Amino acid sequence: MSVAPSAPKSKGSGSSAALAPSAAGKRKPWDLQGRVKDLEELVSSLAGDKKELQILHKEKEQQVEVLIKDNSELQVQLEHVKRLTLENDSLKEQLRHKTNEVAKVTAELDSTMTKLGCCQREKQSLQEMVFDVTGNYAGLQVEHSAMQLLLQDEQEKCAQLADSLRQSQEREAEKGQELQDADMIRRDLHNTLQELKGNIRVFCRVRPMLPSEEREGERPSRISFPDEKTVELVKPDTEKVMAFPFDRVFPGSATQAEVYEEVAHVVQSALDGYNVCIFAYGQTGSGKTFTMEGPPDLDMGCPNDSQLGLIPRALQQVFMSAQKLQRTQHWEFTMVASYLEIYNENVRDLLSTHPRSNQASCQIKHKDGSTMVTNATRTTVTSTEQIHELLRRARKHRAVGSTQCNEHSSRSHSVFLLRITGTNCRTGVGSRGLLNLVDLCGSERLDESKAEGARLRETQHINRSLSNLGNVILALSQKAKHVPYRNSKLTFLLMDSLGGNSKTLMLLNVSPCEKNVGETINSLRFATMVTQCNIGTAHRTVQVPSQ
Repeated sequence: MSVAPSAPKSKGSGSSAALAPSAAGKRKPWDLQGRVKDLEELVSSLAGDKKELQILHKEKEQQVEVLIKDNSELQVQLEHVKRLTLENDSLKEQLRHKTNEVAKVTAELDSTMTKLGCCQREKQSLQEMVFDVTGNYAGLQVEHSAMQLLLQDEQEKCAQLADSLRQSQEREAEKGQELQDADMIRRDLHNTLQELKGNIRVFCRVRPMLPSEEREGERPSRISFPDEKTVELVKPDTEKVMAFPFDRVFPGSATQAEVYEEVAHVVQSALDGYNVCIFAYGQTGSGKTFTMEGPPDLDMGCPNDSQLGLIPRALQQVFMSAQKLQRTQHWEFTMVASYLEIYNENVRDLLSTHPRSNQASCQIKHKDGSTMVTNATRTTVTSTEQIHELLRRARKHRAVGSTQCNEHSSRSHSVFLLRITGTNCRTGVGSRGLLNLVDLCGSERLDESKAEGARLRETQHINRSLSNLGNVILALSQKAKHVPYRNSKLTFLLMDSLGGNSKTLMLLNVSPCEKNVGETINSLRFATMVTQCNIGTAHRTVQVPSQ
């Protein structure tokens, strides 16, 4: 136990008295004795102070020893406190972890209790369900027994139905064969009927006067129709009545549908495996393109439009008939379309997606009774919508121009080709037909058209190709040994349609205007000559499956 140090004595208490005389007054320099005395007193005073200081020092040393001892004890106590502090911190950390663990366990316990409650409720529900299922099972067992009895009855009925189905299939096969035989008879009768009517048939259509012609005071020709097969025309200069016989004539009041009704029988032959060619002929402005396609602003995608021309109507008929044959007689058809134009004796592809300057040259080739055109686009078509899109594309590409005779004149011959390949899935019999739909460019008199430059060259090429067509028809009608098909690209392309294995229909279009009566008479005479042409019997292309 440490003892508090005693208070130190007042330092220098003795020396103050000794120095007092010196402080009272300064000795004289010569007073050496006095000065010695003063020094002795000072030494005596200092000696007393030293002794006091030594005592004080000893006391301080004792105090230091006590303090050192106290400090050692405090150090020991401090280390003990530090250890206790560390232990306390560790215990606090452990307490925190344990508290967290307790909270976690408590939460898990709460969750488990919640799940336990759910499980208990689910157990209760399942027990109720088991009770219900047990009751239902008993009912189902009774029902199962009843159903087995019904199953036996149904199996007996199924056996009876299977037998009836087999008999029905046998009868269907017999009916299918009868239907196939009837279809073959229909095709033969249809072909015979077309041959009796003539393998080159010629129709004549006189268009009505246009509102613009009536406004300009154009006089109509004196054309009459004594019957459905004759056109009569009165020559203005001689008043002579000229009669021209045809297979069918249509006045200006005839609709597109009425004209096509007579054409449809020929189109049907293409599906039966024959080559069919339908072409419109006549002078510029006589209505050929209207007859074949319809008006220029017509939407070909509208199947019910009364203005639709022969080409879209024919293609609609082909697809509808093909679908009917597929449903009723198991025929499958593949159709490939091409669209060409002959412009200035050059064959061009109207379906090409390339610029005209980059198109490859198209060449006409004949091989094994079929006509091929190299570098022409061949598109497999599966719907009338696709066909209409091709027709719209071709109409944009076709060469047209304004002439003195017609403001919007076609300056090229256009030929739409549809190759039809059919296969009967039941019998394996196949057929190949070709449908050619041709819109010929109109003939023009050079003195009337007043064409110059490029239009003059176009008109010369057009008239030359139409003249060559007339020469070919004349040679065929006279049964000449040599028929000049190669004199023009048009006749060379239509060689099989004019003089080969084809059913051909020529549709002559005539202008009603009196100013065109000269060209009208020439066209009627030419068409009459065509009616007298006999190119032989067309043959159906049939492929019989190998045994």
